[in-house]
Amino acid sequence: MSTEVSPNAGAQPGPGEGTRDEIRGGVRQGQQPAAPEKMSREAVTIISTLLVATFVVILNETIMNVALQRLMVDLRVDAPTVQWLSTGFMLTMAVVIPTTGFILQRLSTRAVFLLAMGLFAGGTALAAVAPGFEVLLLARIIQAGGTAIMLPLLMTTILTLVPLAKRGAVMGNVSIAISVAPAMGPTVSGLILEHFTWRFMFVFVLPVALAALAIGAKYLTNVGETEKGKLDALSVVLTVPAFGGLVYGLSQIGGGHGGQAGPGAGAIAALVIGVAALTVFVLRQVRLQKGEAPLLNLRAFNFRMFTVSVLLMVVAMMALFGGVILLPLYLQQVRGLGSLETGLVLLPGGLAMGLLGPVIGRAFDKVGPLPLTVTGSILMVVTLWQFSMLDAGTAVWWIVTLHVGLSFGLALLFTPAFTTGLNPLPPHLYSHGSAIMSTTQQVAGAAGTALLVSIFAVVSAASGLVAGMSAAFMTATVIALAAVVLSAMMRKTEGAGPGHGAGH
Repeated sequence: MSTEVSPNAGAQPGPGEGTRDEIRGGVRQGQQPAAPEKMSREAVTIISTLLVATFVVILNETIMNVALQRLMVDLRVDAPTVQWLSTGFMLTMAVVIPTTGFILQRLSTRAVFLLAMGLFAGGTALAAVAPGFEVLLLARIIQAGGTAIMLPLLMTTILTLVPLAKRGAVMGNVSIAISVAPAMGPTVSGLILEHFTWRFMFVFVLPVALAALAIGAKYLTNVGETEKGKLDALSVVLTVPAFGGLVYGLSQIGGGHGGQAGPGAGAIAALVIGVAALTVFVLRQVRLQKGEAPLLNLRAFNFRMFTVSVLLMVVAMMALFGGVILLPLYLQQVRGLGSLETGLVLLPGGLAMGLLGPVIGRAFDKVGPLPLTVTGSILMVVTLWQFSMLDAGTAVWWIVTLHVGLSFGLALLFTPAFTTGLNPLPPHLYSHGSAIMSTTQQVAGAAGTALLVSIFAVVSAASGLVAGMSAAFMTATVIALAAVVLSAMMRKTEGAGPGHGAGH
């Protein structure tokens, strides 16, 4: 397929390829560019459009958290049921994202974007007019289908268009969408719920989604080349019990609807099925790599820094989503704050992460990942530990300070982890590497949320809300200790070039 933007712009050549004449700047074959290349106006337009669209769809992911209490009353459902509006959304994403490696190689950039934003806008419109819980859950699942495609599309496009020396700075802007949007979801929904019904959470998002769809339809051009590939149906089917079983099992650890303490038989069965299906899924991908095209090309894990970065992202996402869920629960149930006040308490942290993302990206381009990730992981552990010490009388200013500190720590982790992990991959693994990283993020977020909320529910039932919150945050602190070890292993990576291999 002939494209308007060179698929190799900004990418280093693969083994034996030399530097291609298509690379902007007119570098002769066999030479490396003397200075960082400048991004074209077209590339900036493409990435900006995708960035805005990604921010909107990820903001929508956590916009429901503050609204769950209101929805329980308005829709007449219990707490375990209403929680599926969040858990089901993340679960759908975890099932759809593994297919995006195939989708991004099979369809053009423009077609993938229109599919993603079309699903998201359609789901948003359906949610705004949903007559009851079942239709609202269906609408959230449709939204999730579009959201799942957007992030891998953005990451793959950046790897294709952005010169290696500038990737940290651009990934810093991406961190705004990835980390600030979830953090700002409770604030936005709090402001809306203070003055309107829950339907307006979708009514206000819909025009933005439609505008992004229209702008993308007009200006977006195709990046890279499409490839003819075969979708492995069995792999797609296996993602449902694999990721669904894990998330459902974790969500039920706190006891079934009957209120019994400890994990029930259903939770244990779901976890066993999930682990078994995930094992079969991985084995099938390894087998398909030898001949046919796998749904997810796991060869990306041959690159050491990719593996370390993925593990670091798993820990960071568990902390982020756990905090996004637990803090509103603490502020509303223990402190008695309203939805608007809860949103305002969480706003400074979200803004701090947004402002710091681009700065940290530029710092990464200069000093590499190690100083940033070690600082960020230590800060994350300290703030989560302090959150475990909260009680019913803790000053609100201290809660805001801790949340800003946690946001700062996460910002120091996200950009270096994404960039360090994806940099060494060769171009044919860009879409698969992005899909793997996005899949593990969503599973970690769903699992972290389910695990921490379950611990909160069990301990609260026995010892009170404050004890439950303390136990949940202490669990998050212990998990976050793994990030300190992983951060110390981070090293600066070069782009895929001559001689790249598994040891990168």
